[in-house]
Amino acid sequence: MGSTVNIERRIKEHKTKKTVYIRRYFGEFELVFVQEYGEISQARRVEQWLKAQKDRDFLERVVGDGMVKKVID
Repeated sequence: MGSTVNIERRIKEHKTKKTVYIRRYFGEFELVFVQEYGEISQARRVEQWLKAQKDRDFLERVVGDGMVKKVID
C-alpha cells in the first residue's frame, strides 16, 4: 500500500524490485486498487487510515466497493 504522484513509475519500481520493502518481504505483487486524490496529502491520510485498519474483510470490502473516499470524507 502506498501513495505516489507517478503511478507508472511506482509500478515499475515494484516490478523491478527497486522498492526495498517489496523486495525483502514479497515476491510478485498485484495492483488491486487505485484511487486518485487532488492532493498527495489527502492520499497519504487515506493510506494511513487504511493501514490502521486491522480487519482484512473490512479492507477487502472497502477496496472492492471503491468506497475509500466515502469512508474517509
